[in-house]
Amino acid sequence: MGYLLEIKEEANREVVEAFVYYENKREGLGEEFLDDLDSYFSRITANPEHFPSRRKPYREAVIKRFPFIIIYEILENRIVVYSVFNTWQDPDKKKS
Repeated sequence: MGYLLEIKEEANREVVEAFVYYENKREGLGEEFLDDLDSYFSRITANPEHFPSRRKPYREAVIKRFPFIIIYEILENRIVVYSVFNTWQDPDKKKS
């Protein structure tokens, strides 16, 4: 079954912020972040149940190279990404 990827506005905003941050750190690092993120999105859409469900119904894909977690839900034929959460942030923000 093919899954459609839907990225919510908040998650998209988090991705843009991370991209800008990494590009300011080193030119090209933001692109590396996006490439890594895209590979995780591909893995999630190919096998969405691979990543653990910490708090049902949400699943979390931990990005190894960058300190981020992709928080998503499987809804029929869609993968809905609610957050691309920076783990260096306040952990209580993740709960909301």
